[in-house]
Amino acid sequence: MNTDFFISLLNGTIRTSAPILLAALGQVYTQKSGILDLSVEGTMTISALAGFIVTFVTNSTGLGLVAAMLAGMLFSSIMAFLSITVKANQVIAGTALTMLGGGLASFLYRMYFGIRKLPPVIVSCQEIDFGFLSDIPFIGPVFFAHNITIYIALVMVGITWFVMKKTVFGLQVHAVGEQPRAADSKGIQVNLIRFICVMIGGLYSGLAGASLSLGFMNTYTDHMIAGRGFIAIAVVVFAKWMPKRVLGAALLFGGANTLQMRLQSIGVNIPNQALQALPYLLTIIVLLGVSKHVNFPSSFAVAYNRNEK
Repeated sequence: MNTDFFISLLNGTIRTSAPILLAALGQVYTQKSGILDLSVEGTMTISALAGFIVTFVTNSTGLGLVAAMLAGMLFSSIMAFLSITVKANQVIAGTALTMLGGGLASFLYRMYFGIRKLPPVIVSCQEIDFGFLSDIPFIGPVFFAHNITIYIALVMVGITWFVMKKTVFGLQVHAVGEQPRAADSKGIQVNLIRFICVMIGGLYSGLAGASLSLGFMNTYTDHMIAGRGFIAIAVVVFAKWMPKRVLGAALLFGGANTLQMRLQSIGVNIPNQALQALPYLLTIIVLLGVSKHVNFPSSFAVAYNRNEK
C-alpha cells in the first residue's frame, strides 16, 4: 500500500463521516432534552430528495441546502408533535416516521421525475479552492480538497459544543432532560425546549441528507442513506453526547466505510458482502460495548406531563 492509498483513505474518511457527524450532532440536542428520535433515517431521506429537487430546478446548490434544512425541520416537527404533544411512544413513532420518510421520498421522486432509463443528475457542490494550502503534499489532498458540506459539519462541532456548554439554552436542555419537573418549577417551558431541540435535530439531519445528494453524489437514489441515520444514533450514544467525541466516533465509522470501499477497489480477496457489512458490524459491537457504561438522561424517552405527579 503506497502513500496514495492512505491519502485516499483519509480523504474518504472525512467525506463519508460528514453525514453521520451532522446527524449525530443534531441528536445531541434531541437526546439531551430527553427525546429519543428514531426518525433520523427518514428525515435524512426526505431532506436528500428535497435538496436534490430544488438544486435540479434552480441549478443552485445553496438553495438546495436551504431546502434540505427546511425539509428536515418540517419532517422532524411531526416527530416532535407525536412525542411531545400527543405523547406517543417514541420508539414506535420514530420507527413509523422512518418508514414513512423512505416511502414518501420514493413516491415524490417518481411523481416528479417519472420513470427514466437514466437518473437525473445535478452539478454537485464543488470543492473549495484553498489556494496553496491544497498543494501541500499529503496535507492538502486530505484536509483541503472538500466541498462546503464537509466544512459545515466540522464547524458545527464547535457550534454545538458552545451552545450546549456555554449558553442558557444549553443549560435548559440539560435541565429538561434530567429533571423536567424541577425545570418546570423554575419557569422553563419543558415541552417548548424539547420541541425546539427536535427541530434542531431535524435541521442537522437535513444538512446530513443534503451532504449525500448534493455533496457526496450528484443524484438521488432510493435507500441512499443506507442506515447512516441509525449509525448516527449509535454514534451520539457512543460519544456520550459530547460533540468532540461525536467527531471522533463519526470519523471511526466513516473510516470503516471508506476502508471497505478501498479494499474492494484494490481487489482484496474478501467477499464484498463481508466488507460492506463492516460499518454495521462495528455499530453493533460499539453498542454492545458501551450499553452498560452510558448514563442516559434521567427522563430519556419519557413524555412529560406537568399534571402528573
